[in-house]
Amino acid sequence: MFSSMFDAAKNSPFRTPFTKVQCENTASATSPVIGREIQAAATPVSEYSCEFGSNKYYALCGLGGILSCGTTHTFVVPLDLVKCRLQVDQKKYKNLIHGFKLTVKEEGTRGLAKGWAPTFFGYSAQGLCKFGLYEVFKIKYAEMLGEENAYLYRTWLYLAASASAEFFADIALAPMEAAKVKIQTTAGFANTLREAVPKMIKDEGVGAFYKGLVPLWMRQIPYTMMKFACFEKTVELLYKHVVPKPRAECTKGEQLVVTFAAGYIAGVFCAVVSHPADVVVSKLNQAKGSSAIQVARSLGFMGMWNGLTPRIIMIGTLTALQWFIYDGVKVALALPRPPPPEMPESLKAKMAA
Repeated sequence: MFSSMFDAAKNSPFRTPFTKVQCENTASATSPVIGREIQAAATPVSEYSCEFGSNKYYALCGLGGILSCGTTHTFVVPLDLVKCRLQVDQKKYKNLIHGFKLTVKEEGTRGLAKGWAPTFFGYSAQGLCKFGLYEVFKIKYAEMLGEENAYLYRTWLYLAASASAEFFADIALAPMEAAKVKIQTTAGFANTLREAVPKMIKDEGVGAFYKGLVPLWMRQIPYTMMKFACFEKTVELLYKHVVPKPRAECTKGEQLVVTFAAGYIAGVFCAVVSHPADVVVSKLNQAKGSSAIQVARSLGFMGMWNGLTPRIIMIGTLTALQWFIYDGVKVALALPRPPPPEMPESLKAKMAA
């Protein structure tokens, strides 16, 4: 299966002239960047546009995060809208298909796009912080641990780096997420972001934009920890057990196929782990004056699993596309892309002894 997919990927649209941008760094292509514990991909340094772990590298990774999160979340707004309505009004919206039909019947096809603006701006800001800061924390934490410990405890490293990044990413996302849910789930409240913001300030003050921050952390931090750690481990396992040749021998297009597959697998786990908190966030921003604990009690255990099927479809697709776009941006901008981690020689010697 993978060999046929690799053949199709050889004409990847991400193989652009930008892959030949010259790099200012003159370090050896086969040695780690000075001061960094994680080695960059085995590609000639002359093909890189910046040094691995530099400020320019972090900034361009943030740009990749904007493109990957902002565009994909906006693309699935119709599915997200129906999912939110299933979560907050199970009596009216029986299932996914019924929810689509009822929304179109009541509001027309344009109604499926409600909330696209706060979705685009909110998740673009989140993507900037999530992916950009993940790269920062992953490298910094690896330096703090040292090369051997960074390898031995790499899963914990991914979890810590992603949780740290998402903490800040949710602060950027919360205002737009609150406005989006209000537009999508409160009938007659507002149709656009420009209408929703002044009404929310008038009704509940500025606090309306951050009342869902704690449940947002509860939803997004486990989701992101699973998203990054599961992705990193899945990529490592795919290259080790499934892909018929070493990563260094794969073309960039073939590597992006592996990225997409690993992203989808990670997305399914993400959806399940974060779903109860997602339901609470949706209901909380709809119910004026309620707390997260009150909402959870009113929903009950089974109620917090409403809309799981559409969310698995949405998050699986989203996560796969996000990783594909993010990795594609790295390829297009000629950024260093570290290969799956390998045991350091010093650790091999210790284990042999």
